[in-house]
Amino acid sequence: MQITWYGHSAFRLDFSSHAVLIDPFFTGNPAFVSDKAAAIKGVSQIVLTHGHGDHVGDTLDIAKQNGATVTGDYDLLMWLGSKGLEKLNPMNTGGTTDLGGFTVSMVRADHSSGDIKDGMPIYLGNPHGVIIKAPGEPTVWHLGDTDIFSDMALISEIHRPKVAIVPIGDRFTMGAATAALAVKRFLNVETVIPCHYGTFGIIDQTADKFVAELKGHATKVIVPEKGQAFGV
Repeated sequence: MQITWYGHSAFRLDFSSHAVLIDPFFTGNPAFVSDKAAAIKGVSQIVLTHGHGDHVGDTLDIAKQNGATVTGDYDLLMWLGSKGLEKLNPMNTGGTTDLGGFTVSMVRADHSSGDIKDGMPIYLGNPHGVIIKAPGEPTVWHLGDTDIFSDMALISEIHRPKVAIVPIGDRFTMGAATAALAVKRFLNVETVIPCHYGTFGIIDQTADKFVAELKGHATKVIVPEKGQAFGV
């Protein structure tokens, strides 16, 4: 499997004949330094963790260009459907869906999910983590935006992920120390990839503190270069 980070929480997973985008926040993302056309080339599936704009991002535009199917929370997808999204794959917490060659499971995340219209919040379902499994590939858990919670250990026991993509930026998610504690105590993964930092000035700008907190721990930390694919 090849993974590409596009800044913030936006990732592309390439494995076998599949190209999957998770939370494709490109337009307006100050950390997005890649070519959008290249980032979306060949993508047939988009997976969303929750409804905030810095995660839904360019979903509607990409789906229109590529004819991609979008998988996410039922309430969020009904809202996107009202905006013209045609290929919807709605699900909810605890569920698993087969996308032909790989599955997506939705698990708990402690956060919120919504948009703002005319100055008022719109509820867009629950926030989630997403777990992607494919034969012969490492299982990947993108935690979405979340705080630490002890049932992370139960999720890890059920799904047995090998790779975790973990938010570390603080203020809206776990900070570095708490995220590292989650890795040490609950996740039981071989590789961890930090995200949700280095974009907006009010969150942490580097992964340095997270890397320092995990120094000497068995879990491998990969701090990717934006736009550069790496193998797991």
